[in-house]
Amino acid sequence: MIRTPRPSVPQSLAAVAAGSLVFVSACSSGAGTAPDVKTEPGKGGGTAVVAMTSDPDTLMPWKATQFQAVNVLGNIYGTLTDYDKDLGTVPGLAEKWEPAADGKSLTLTLRKGVKFTDGSDFDATDAKFSLDAIRDEKTAAVARSALANVTDVAVVDPATVKLTLSAPDAALPSGLASVNMAMLPAEAATPATMTALETTPNGTGAFTFESRTPSQSVKLKRNDAYWGDKALLDGVEFRVMPDENAIVTALKSGNVHLAGINDPLVAQTAEGGDLTVTKTKQLSYHALQLKATSTTNPALKDVNVRLAISCAIDRQQVLDTAAYGEGEVTGPITAPEFTSDAGARPCPKRDVAKSKDLLSKAGKSALTIKTIVSQGEYATSVNEAQNLKSQLAESGITLDLEVLDIAAFVKRWVAGDFEAAVALNGGRPDPDTMYGRYFTSAGNLQKVAGYSSPELDALFAQGKATSDEGKRKDIYAQVSKHLEDNAAWVWLFTGNTYTVASTKVAGFTPMANSSLQSLRTTTIQ
Repeated sequence: MIRTPRPSVPQSLAAVAAGSLVFVSACSSGAGTAPDVKTEPGKGGGTAVVAMTSDPDTLMPWKATQFQAVNVLGNIYGTLTDYDKDLGTVPGLAEKWEPAADGKSLTLTLRKGVKFTDGSDFDATDAKFSLDAIRDEKTAAVARSALANVTDVAVVDPATVKLTLSAPDAALPSGLASVNMAMLPAEAATPATMTALETTPNGTGAFTFESRTPSQSVKLKRNDAYWGDKALLDGVEFRVMPDENAIVTALKSGNVHLAGINDPLVAQTAEGGDLTVTKTKQLSYHALQLKATSTTNPALKDVNVRLAISCAIDRQQVLDTAAYGEGEVTGPITAPEFTSDAGARPCPKRDVAKSKDLLSKAGKSALTIKTIVSQGEYATSVNEAQNLKSQLAESGITLDLEVLDIAAFVKRWVAGDFEAAVALNGGRPDPDTMYGRYFTSAGNLQKVAGYSSPELDALFAQGKATSDEGKRKDIYAQVSKHLEDNAAWVWLFTGNTYTVASTKVAGFTPMANSSLQSLRTTTIQ
C-alpha cells in the first residue's frame, strides 16, 4: 500500500516585517511533506544510489531549470537561506537576516568558517559577487527577477552583507533559498573559472562533486568540511535511468536504493517486498502554456482564442487520463498559503459551445497550434498532450504535437521558442518567486510566459511591498484571477511524487518541492 504522508502543520508566512528580526516561515498546509520512509537514520557510511530519469542538462546552478539538475545541484551548493522540510525559510549560509525599519534594506550575517570545495573561504565578497552576477541580465540567471528590488549589494565586513532595496520585499528571504541563488566563489568572475564550474562544481553544500559520466551518472561524496551536520553517507550516485519501470526493477534487485516515480501505475508495481512507497503531493503544476506573444501564431494574442482553448478543456479528464486521477485540478498558484480556487475561472467546467463561440468572436472557425512536449523529464507528458489534442479537436482547435527529448525541450522552452508547451513547472512556497519571473514585464522568464500587463506588474509590486499576510493573500488572489480571466496559460493539475525506497534506506524525508536535500540525513542500513 502506498503511504501518504501526514499533512504538515500549517505555518504562517512571515515576511520582511519592518523593524523586526526575521526568521521566516514560508508555508505550508496541504502540501504534504512528512517523513514516511524510515525516519530514524541508522549507521553512517556507504553510497546511496538514486535513480533519475534524465541526465542533468547543466551543472551551473544559476541556470538550472530541469528538475534533475536542480536536485543534484541542491546537494552541492549552498544558499543564503534554506528551506526546512515544510518549506519554511530557515538560515542557510546566512545565520540571520534583519530588515531596516523602513524595509529598504536587508542585512545578512554570514556564517564563519564556511569553505568551498576547493578549500577557499566563503565570505561577504563571494555573496556580493554571486548576488550581483545573478542580478546582471548578461548572466541569464533564471532567478534574476527575485532580486528585482535590490539596487545595491555592499560588503559591510567579511561576515556581513547589506542589500539596499528600492522597496520593501516580503518575498526576498524565501527567494534566496532557491538553488538558482547558489553562492559561487568570487573567483568565478573570471571567464576561465566560470567555465570550469560548468563541469566541476565548487560549492559549499553537504556533498561535493566527484565525477560525471554523461547520460549515465553523477557521483558525489560527503563534504567533510561542511559547516552544518555532516552527511551520514559516504557518497551519493545519481544514476540515469530513463524508464521508470526499469527503475522499479533496479530497486527490487537492490541495484538502486531510492527514486522518485511520477507514474502512479508504475509506483503501484513497486509496492511490497523490500520497498516502501511514499506519496507526496507536489507544488509543481502541469499546464498548457500558451505564448500570447508568438510571432508564428499571432492568433494567440487574442484573449478570445486563449479563452476558447481554456474553455474546451476538461481538466479532470486530463488528470484522470494522464495520471489516473492521482492529483488535483489546480488554478495558477499552488503555494500552500496562497492556493488559487481551481474553479474560479471563466469556464469552471468544460464548455465546448462557449469555446466555439469565443473562437468565432476571434474570427476563427478553426485553428492549429504547434505544441512542444517533453519526453523523459516526467512520465505523464505525452499522455497529457494527447488528451488535450483530443479535447481541443472538438472545438475546431488542432494541437500539432512536437515531442522532444528533455534537452531539446528545455532549450526551446527557455528561449521561448514555441507557440504552446505542455509543461510541468516547479512550484515555490512564495507566489512572488513562483510567478514574478514569468508574469511581470521585466521578469527574466517573461519570454517563456509570453504574457504580462501593467495590472499584473502593479499587483506583483504590491505583493512584494507588504508583509501583511491577509493583504498578500488578497493581492495574489487578484493575480490568479487576472491570469485565469486572460487565459495566460491553461492550468491543469498538481500531481504526486512517489518516493520508492529500499527498506535499507532510513532518514530520508520526501518534500513537496521534490528536493532531495535530506540525503544529508539519509543512511543505508
